[in-house]
Amino acid sequence: MKTTLKRISTTVFVLLLIASFTNCKAVQNANNKQKGAAIGVAGGALLGAIIGNNVGKGNSELGAVIGAAVGGGAGILVGNRMDKQAQKIEEEIPGAQVERIDDAIVVTFDENSGVYFDTEKYTINTASQATLNKLAGVFKEYPDTNILVVGHTDSSGPADYNMTLSKNRANAVTSNLMSKGLMASRFTTKWFGEEQPTNDNTTADGRAKNRRVNIAIVPNEKMINDAKAQSGEN
Repeated sequence: MKTTLKRISTTVFVLLLIASFTNCKAVQNANNKQKGAAIGVAGGALLGAIIGNNVGKGNSELGAVIGAAVGGGAGILVGNRMDKQAQKIEEEIPGAQVERIDDAIVVTFDENSGVYFDTEKYTINTASQATLNKLAGVFKEYPDTNILVVGHTDSSGPADYNMTLSKNRANAVTSNLMSKGLMASRFTTKWFGEEQPTNDNTTADGRAKNRRVNIAIVPNEKMINDAKAQSGEN
């Protein structure tokens, strides 16, 4: 699948976030175990890609860990480096949806694209293991990035159950990647249960696409500082 390059203005999304500071249950259940990860350079467009159709509905905490895109000459250098990483992911995992949004990469895995979970399960099965092995290899090749893992479910079953299921699945993916030697400080994990569908939950195909894990990859402080130094902006 060809990588989608999206240079979307973040202004509208950021305004929506500011205007909608609410007590969403998914936000209350956000994981704080890996606060060391600094998801701080990708904008509101990235937020929209991660959470689906409901941008601005109580996602202030998630928005708080996503800042503004890098500008100027440094931004061009960062963008080039992220383009290369996106292309590498696409080559290694051709079934995944890979998007370049602002300075970030968003990878979407649903039941048809590489990370699979059996019904009502959150253990990593053999097919998912192979995909995550490849993804971990890319993350090792590009160490100057941080990683946000976000879990979602369809609307089948009770909402509380789905929230826990999405939490367990997102944590399973994060733990699996860290077990391959990736530093815990690179990761932040979130989950939204059934609250952020991207497709119609009344159809089997839509539900399959809503049972997904998103992974957002953003440049860390070192990449940004190196780019500024190279461009003479320090």
